[in-house]
Amino acid sequence: MSLPLVLAGARGHGRWHLENIRRLQQRGLVRLAGICELTPLAAHEIPDGLGTPEQSADFGALLEATGARIAVICTPIPTHTDLALQAARRGVHLLLEKPPAPSYAEFRRMAEGVAEAGVVCQIGFQSLGSHAVPAIRRLLAEGAIGEVIGVGGAGAWARDEAYFRRAPWAGRRRLGGVDVVDGVLTNPLAHAVATGLALLGTTRAEDVTGIETELLRAHDIESDDTSCVRVRTPRGPVTVAATLCAEEPGEPYVLVHGGSGRITFWYKQDRVLLQRAGRGPQETEYGRTDLLENLVRHLHGDAELLVPPESTGAFMRVVEAVRTAPDPAPLPEHAWRELPAEGRRVVPGVDGLVAAAADTLALYSELGASWALPSEVSTR
Repeated sequence: MSLPLVLAGARGHGRWHLENIRRLQQRGLVRLAGICELTPLAAHEIPDGLGTPEQSADFGALLEATGARIAVICTPIPTHTDLALQAARRGVHLLLEKPPAPSYAEFRRMAEGVAEAGVVCQIGFQSLGSHAVPAIRRLLAEGAIGEVIGVGGAGAWARDEAYFRRAPWAGRRRLGGVDVVDGVLTNPLAHAVATGLALLGTTRAEDVTGIETELLRAHDIESDDTSCVRVRTPRGPVTVAATLCAEEPGEPYVLVHGGSGRITFWYKQDRVLLQRAGRGPQETEYGRTDLLENLVRHLHGDAELLVPPESTGAFMRVVEAVRTAPDPAPLPEHAWRELPAEGRRVVPGVDGLVAAAADTLALYSELGASWALPSEVSTR
C-alpha cells in the first residue's frame, strides 16, 4: 500500500524531491498527498503524474488533513527542528534534508524529540545511500590498503553571485538572531564531510576528539565559501577542503589513505578507484539506494535505515565548530578576481590547494596559502 506523503519545501532543491516522489509514486510506494509552501505551487510546477495534492502554508494542519505517514522536509535550515518535531508529535515519519539543524543543541532537540515520539527519521545525506560506502568499508576491514592513516576530502565547486541571493538565508551565518550556518562545509559540500566520516566509521558525536577550522570568503557574504576542516578521531583525521570559487570546477571526492595504497571515492558518481602497492589500479562503479525508498522499505520492515540521526552526530559536531568559530575572514582583494561573464568570483590556485589538502591531510595554512589564517581549534 502506498504511504501518503507531504513535501515541505517544493521549490529549489525541493523540485528534485518532487521528481523522486513521482518516481516512487509510479511504483506504488508513496502518494503525494500534500505540499507545504508559503506560496502554493501553480499547476505547471507540479510534475505530471502527481495529481492535485492538497496545498497549505500550515504544515501541521496539512499533515492532519492528509493523514500523512511520511513528511519530506526540504525547507530553510533554521526551520528543520521545529518542523521535524511538528511531524513527530503527529506520528509522522521523516526524511529531513541535510544539514539536519544549524546547531548541535537544535540537532539534539530534534533527535531526542523524534526518539521520544517513536517515529523514524532519515537524514538526507544521499551519498550515504551509495553502495560504494559499505564496499569501501569492507576493503578497509580486509586490509586492502594497509593500516588506515586518515581521510581527505576535496570539493572545488563554483557558485555565482545569484546563488547567494536565491533566498534570504543564503550565505548567512545568522538571520534575525537565529543561527543559519550556511557555509560551504555545512551545506553545499556537507556530503564531503559526512562521507569522509562514514568511510572511517566515525559518524557519532562521541567519535570526535577535536576539530580545526579555517573559514574564509571571497564573496561579499557572511558565511564561508573557501574553507577547510580537520576532524580528529580515534581512527585518524578527516580533513576536508572546499571552495565555491574554483577556477575549473570538478567532481568532489573523498580519499582514504592507507599504509600501502589509497581509495578515491567520487561520491556523486558512485565511482571508486582502488590503488595499492604491487597491483594495477582498479575502478568500479556502484549502485545507490534512494533514501526515501529506503525509509519506506524500513517502515515495511524490509530494510535497515541507512542514515538515522545518531549517525550524523559527528557531522553536527563540525557544524557546531563552524557555528562557534570567529566569522569567516574576507580574502584580501588580491587573492580573488571577478569573472564578469559568469557572474562569479574565483580564487586563483585554490583548485590545487583543495586537492593538496585532501592528498596530505593538511590545512590551507599548513600548505602555505598566503591568505590563510591559523586554524581555529575546537576540542569537541
